[in-house]
Amino acid sequence: MIFDTHAHYDDEAFDDDREQILERMRNRGVEYIVNVGASIHSCKTTIGLTRRFPYVYGALGVHPDDVADLTEEDYEWLERSVYKPKIVAVGEIGLDYHWNENKDQQIKAFERQMQIAREAQLPIIIHSRDAAKDTYDVMKANRDDEMGGIVHCFSYTKEMAKQFMDMGFYLGIGGVVTFSNARKLQEVVEYMPMDKMVIETDCPYMSPVPNRGKRNDSFNLPYVVNKVAEIKGISPTKVIDITCENAKNVYGIGRKRI
Repeated sequence: MIFDTHAHYDDEAFDDDREQILERMRNRGVEYIVNVGASIHSCKTTIGLTRRFPYVYGALGVHPDDVADLTEEDYEWLERSVYKPKIVAVGEIGLDYHWNENKDQQIKAFERQMQIAREAQLPIIIHSRDAAKDTYDVMKANRDDEMGGIVHCFSYTKEMAKQFMDMGFYLGIGGVVTFSNARKLQEVVEYMPMDKMVIETDCPYMSPVPNRGKRNDSFNLPYVVNKVAEIKGISPTKVIDITCENAKNVYGIGRKRI
């Protein structure tokens, strides 16, 4: 069954039918979902989803676009909350220089949240946009190879893919791989070993072709699976089996952490 490693079902885009969608997941071939926090508010709603749905797990963290207003009280709440049941990662955290230029502030928040993950012995979910070198350098300086995790919505070159994978990180592949103008990502998928891949929606964003531009959800993941299978020359079933096992490994779901 499919494992959606990165979703935002707490988003307001699902306010009208969230319960109905999530209740149908297992009947439609989705075994697990990790709902990922992006703000303190969405971290709290993520915890609520993990309590209501047995197959929904959570990650808690603050997206770089939202770190400007973080207080010491917020960090202390995160430090406590990552120990709650079914919280399997810290994220999404990282750097995003596309819209914001507060680089120093983003780096400080990134490092602080990595420390929270280290103390809790949890993997991290990395958001990185237009910030490849700084993201890698900060991760390297903070010995992220000791924690591991996922570089979510990977969008860089094969060379950067190798650097992140050499640190022990998985790459999150989603709907963008189906786009006709996504040759760079398709080359990464062709290059990378399957044992470093996980699949994700980032829903409600990043719907794959043929639903590009519409609200995304986990039911669209077969389009991602089929495109990966086409690129790698393997069966869709094999893509599902390998990426599901990888996701369980990185998040420690269905097995004991060592």
